[in-house]
Amino acid sequence: MESVKKAKERLRQYPILLARCQESASKYAHCVLTKSNLEKNACAAEFNELKRCLVKAAASSNTRL
Repeated sequence: MESVKKAKERLRQYPILLARCQESASKYAHCVLTKSNLEKNACAAEFNELKRCLVKAAASSNTRL
């Protein structure tokens, strides 16, 4: 059950990581919400920016995603 405990701990870190990437998350959410006909890769640039930010924030916190 150690793996479950570690997974739960990682999940608890997600709100903190998202808070660190507030600007990128906001841009991605805005892109998704403003599209009337959302298609695959419509907001790929914003998503990739958010992903990079999350990976960087996780690395600085010694947390896996």
